[in-house]
Amino acid sequence: MRYNTFSHEYYITNQKNITRMTTRREFLRNTALASAGLALSGISSRTNAASYSRIMGSNEKINLAHIGIGNRGWDIINDFDKTGLANVVALCDVDLGAKHTQQALAKFPKAKRFKDFREMFDKMGNEIDAVAIATPDFAHFPATILAINMGKHVYLEKPMARTFHEVELMIQAAKKHPKVVTQMGNQGHSEANYFQFKAWKEAGIIKDVTAVTAHMNNSRRWHSWDPNIKKFPPAEPIPETLDWDLWLSAQLWHDYNNDFHYGQWRCWYDFGMGALGDWGAHILDTVHEFLDLGLPEEIIPVKLEGHNDYFFPMASTVQFNFPKRGNMPPVAVTWYDGVNNLPELPKGYGISELDPNIPQVAGFEIEPIKLNPGKIIYTKELTFKGGSHGSTLSIIPEEKAKEMEKKLPPVPKSPSNHFQNFLLACQGKEKTRSPFEIGGPLCQVFCLGVAAQRLNRRLVFDRKTKHITNDAFGDAFLTGIPPRKGWEEFYKM
Repeated sequence: MRYNTFSHEYYITNQKNITRMTTRREFLRNTALASAGLALSGISSRTNAASYSRIMGSNEKINLAHIGIGNRGWDIINDFDKTGLANVVALCDVDLGAKHTQQALAKFPKAKRFKDFREMFDKMGNEIDAVAIATPDFAHFPATILAINMGKHVYLEKPMARTFHEVELMIQAAKKHPKVVTQMGNQGHSEANYFQFKAWKEAGIIKDVTAVTAHMNNSRRWHSWDPNIKKFPPAEPIPETLDWDLWLSAQLWHDYNNDFHYGQWRCWYDFGMGALGDWGAHILDTVHEFLDLGLPEEIIPVKLEGHNDYFFPMASTVQFNFPKRGNMPPVAVTWYDGVNNLPELPKGYGISELDPNIPQVAGFEIEPIKLNPGKIIYTKELTFKGGSHGSTLSIIPEEKAKEMEKKLPPVPKSPSNHFQNFLLACQGKEKTRSPFEIGGPLCQVFCLGVAAQRLNRRLVFDRKTKHITNDAFGDAFLTGIPPRKGWEEFYKM
């Protein structure tokens, strides 16, 4: 296995006077300084009595603001609108003139419009009860932390953030403000997948899990790119309608390139979380919650095909080792991505079905392949296979499934979908199924996996101190780089 030293010219000095980090030593120094200035309780609280003045009555609609209104944001807008439980009072996007934002603007012509979420909160904070955030992964943190500290309920797309420490800050901020409702956008956590796994676990059908295989082998955006990359792509003219500086949020300056924008941001370590962060929350959510996995103690990059310092590998096999928890045995969770990087399938696996309920993104449906996204769960006595999102589990082989049929408990139907669940929780009628206290540790697992992918080496993690103990450079990645000038307040007391 090749062990990467991460010594490339990582950030470029430019007109924004951004720090240039060219070496491992400089990265460690800068992240150490960043860590010293960060606090686990988030920025100073702006919450006051007025922030909670609009606690909803049981039948009142929620005044909802959307931050990020194109592509996935547009899908979320429609999903919330279908509930009939929300009034859209504000729309915020850094590119209000783009084609992909026009549908939302046309649908809610009375909603106030903003490019900057900070201006939105300053001008109409008292009119907003909740926000739905669908910006790129790297830009989730500032808007989320500000909303929580202002007492606004938060629906946040998965994964919650790009760095382990940002997720930790979000978890702590939510704990600090218990009246604030939070929900991570892994919508399958309100569907049949959730209720079946919970019922089967409580009935003792799912027990003594020793290994889990998770797989997402569809083609990804970066699979046509050259992994022998030596620098970021060259600067291109910024679209006239786009506020690129604002799009970058707290991230260090990058010159605009089309391959950073729209959904392409997911390809790059600096902006996204790759296939693991994108799909892990839809495949491993119930496994993680109901098996009480918490955080792993070891992360091993078993295979990284086309590894480079800039964007995600063409194929990855990453193993997460979780210790014994109470009377539950240790569990090895192995993640597979890459078109041809398929896991070994157990005897009697049968057909790999594609969940028809997987939502479109930007109008595109996921294409069925030989092995569709899903998981295999191995216990001491039984083997289960399942898909993604709301897809339910089945026992394999078929003969064993028939034998167990009469022992299976009834599975309750979901009283609300993920979007209804959030809004009903804002009204005080339900509790969210994927609050930050549940979704956060799951996302931190992905952050650790991405660190192993990026550094291409085994990481040992202390679950109590929440530090990587065998690699100072890897531990620095848990915090990441200091925020850009002008964004520091979101990371301080």
